[in-house]
Amino acid sequence: MPSVFIKTFGCQANKSDSERILGDYSSRGYQETLEWKEADEIVLNTCSVRQSAEDRVRGFLLNLTKYINETGKPKPKVILTGCMLHFNEKEIRDLLPEVDEILPIAEVGFNQKAIRKDKDNAWVPISTGCNSFCTYCIVPFSRGRERSRSMDDILKEVESLAKEGYKTINLLGQNVNSYGLEKSGINLRKLYMDKENFSASSIPSNESQYQKPTTTPPFVLLLQKISQISGVEKITFFTSNPWDFWDELIEEIAANPKIDRFIHLPVQSGSNRVLKLMNRGYTRESYLSLVERIRAKVPEAVFGTDIIVGFPGETDADFQDTLDLVRKVGFKVAFVARYSPRPGTASFKLYPDDVPAKVKKERWEILDQIANKDNLANRPLIP
Repeated sequence: MPSVFIKTFGCQANKSDSERILGDYSSRGYQETLEWKEADEIVLNTCSVRQSAEDRVRGFLLNLTKYINETGKPKPKVILTGCMLHFNEKEIRDLLPEVDEILPIAEVGFNQKAIRKDKDNAWVPISTGCNSFCTYCIVPFSRGRERSRSMDDILKEVESLAKEGYKTINLLGQNVNSYGLEKSGINLRKLYMDKENFSASSIPSNESQYQKPTTTPPFVLLLQKISQISGVEKITFFTSNPWDFWDELIEEIAANPKIDRFIHLPVQSGSNRVLKLMNRGYTRESYLSLVERIRAKVPEAVFGTDIIVGFPGETDADFQDTLDLVRKVGFKVAFVARYSPRPGTASFKLYPDDVPAKVKKERWEILDQIANKDNLANRPLIP
């Protein structure tokens, strides 16, 4: 029986994709091995959020080449998938000559049952790709335009999971709030490659890439229907954007005890100036107002977030604005990252990476201490 080794880099969405990749391999008669040295095929499910993630992929392949050269063993087939596919094929071949096949993650669909490692929590993608135009983000290049799964498919999967004994369902999407509301049309790569005419004013607003719900938002309807499935006891969702966290969603969380009270709500910066450069589509004031509205309806709500320090042009005053927002919200957990320029993104094209590495590191340490180690979680919002 042929064997496959799957190496996953990055976020929970990638881990969920790897479960489906393993299901596809299993349906073709492959057996998973946990030792890459024994594998007939190696699948690298990659991350590109930061340069360090791509460096780890390169390091893995260098170790593989060294091992093959030292032992004389046959080289396993190496398949590359995931977010490093934002590079074109020639760039991948030049950067990673060990790769034998390039597999867009969209080609690994939902036709085979995922093989899940977590026996308590089921991770269920409700959409792929992203239509948002955050200037620092590589995801629209690596995963393409946003596409929502059909509600029927999602509900059938959750019903099956509930029958298997899964009680916690975790819904995944780059922006779960926008489920069922995405528009099609803009070719992001083509837009960004217009070297002569591209400028900050060329970047569409995130809101313009989605329909506005005229009735109950589809994501709220999805939560309601999943809640009605026998056996489901808890529902979580990742990740939400602040600009389309609908009032109907707040009401549903308040009324529905099955929905987790932990809300992951990325802010990225507490500075209005930096948020505008990031094209995030909201201000610090609107973010804080949203947190207040959620806490008014759901007093037991706690928040997690993502924050980038050292974004191009970030001043000490901008950073202090971020510290101030973090103190006011009191996050349960904050995933703090130092800005890493990603070739192809708008920020890479438009803004010089001008915050020194030493300053980024200092800001990261300060923010991590305040957000994650000073026990600020569940503090009331400071007026």
